[in-house]
Amino acid sequence: MQQDIIGRELEQDILLRLLNSKSSEFVAIYGRRRIGKSFLVNELFGKKITVRVTGLFNKSKVEQIRNFNEALAEAGLKGRQQATDWREVFSNLNALLQGLSHEGKKIVFLDEMPWMDTPRSGFLSALEHYWNHWASHQNDVLLIVCGSATSWMVKNLVNNYGGLHNRLTRQIMLEPFTLRECEAYLKSRSIAYTRKQVVESYMAFGGVPYYMSLMSPESSLYQNIDDLYFAPTAPLRNEYTNLYHSLFRKQDGHLTIINALAKKGKGLTRQAIIKATRLSDGGGLSRTLDDLVNNGFIRFYQSFSRKQKEGLYQIIDPFTLFHLHFNEQRKVFSENYWMQFTLTPSFGNWAGYAFERVCLLHVPQIKKALGISGVLTQVYSWKSRSSVPGAQIDLVIDRNDGIASLCEAKYAQREFTIDRAYSEKLRIKREAFSAETETNRIPQTVMISASGITRNQYKEELTAQITLDDLFA
Repeated sequence: MQQDIIGRELEQDILLRLLNSKSSEFVAIYGRRRIGKSFLVNELFGKKITVRVTGLFNKSKVEQIRNFNEALAEAGLKGRQQATDWREVFSNLNALLQGLSHEGKKIVFLDEMPWMDTPRSGFLSALEHYWNHWASHQNDVLLIVCGSATSWMVKNLVNNYGGLHNRLTRQIMLEPFTLRECEAYLKSRSIAYTRKQVVESYMAFGGVPYYMSLMSPESSLYQNIDDLYFAPTAPLRNEYTNLYHSLFRKQDGHLTIINALAKKGKGLTRQAIIKATRLSDGGGLSRTLDDLVNNGFIRFYQSFSRKQKEGLYQIIDPFTLFHLHFNEQRKVFSENYWMQFTLTPSFGNWAGYAFERVCLLHVPQIKKALGISGVLTQVYSWKSRSSVPGAQIDLVIDRNDGIASLCEAKYAQREFTIDRAYSEKLRIKREAFSAETETNRIPQTVMISASGITRNQYKEELTAQITLDDLFA
């Protein structure tokens, strides 16, 4: 593995195995903007890359082809007329690769490929012809295509039902960093945060490497958040708009749905989304929802109920939630806003809500801490329809070993104390859950606490406690 790459062990292993295989390979790497797709390929293969082309955002077919021509010339193509359409582009690519005599794979890296596919350009059919009629019949081509427009990548490559159907030999969905990877990345940049501070940075920016790369080692976490987001010249000041604009050619429907979901923290059903947004039901809405799910901005999950499993859509991307929560405050900017905000009671309310999302994004780590990594599970949420007082559980791990782990997430600066009243609340939740769902699962309460739990008689009633360190596993 390369020393400069933090995490991504599985992805590195996949790409290196493809490099050393006995046949040509066609791999698609996709994931949201700023997640490190280009960095992974460039750092892993470096000078081994034969041809590297990056699509141009919002440029014409003529400009895209000119850009490709220049990349081919830089890679050593000679004696060929410059291409004017995509079939000629790939024909010239063939000529370049055939003229090379070095041993091992010839790596072709097409970055931000969805941008090359301008309307009615014929790009996709030319790519299809290139792979099906030449590259796939060789044994020394490694074609790597990347794209932040995940919906394009999924539709046109992963789920292609035309000439590229089942042509990918591998696909890699590059996810945001986990907390463990964030910690390692920050340390590599000489940023010495405590684990609690790493979690708080995750609450704001998620596991997006680019956002962390902007942090200054000389500044505290709170200073960095102020400088990166709230300052008048903050580098992430327009990131939210640019993020959605770069991923979706028509983003109005996407943002309309995001704004509707932001008003309902636990999520909305499809019908509730239609009612809230007045968008038409049908294929267009399905594609927009799929876009948001595939890019990791929202999740689709079920509500645990024996009688009915209601599907809900919920915002899961930390940066999107952070922006929607604090954008209005930013408009009336005051110096060192975040430094001041952390001293108010409102910070605790926001942090508790944001920490729940962190936990939802680290279910594998929670399962590992519970010793059930090998147990078949499904993840739900649940809300009582009749309990007084009301009861809801944001994270239910429905286990195939006859247990339902009811997870409670608590973010506090000090140890969380379970008193008699809170213990009674947990008991009511367990009983209401069993009664209303009519499940045969045994409900067990799991506490996920950022600062630990005070040892007393009520703590002993818990089935398990998940610590902050467990989330970094």
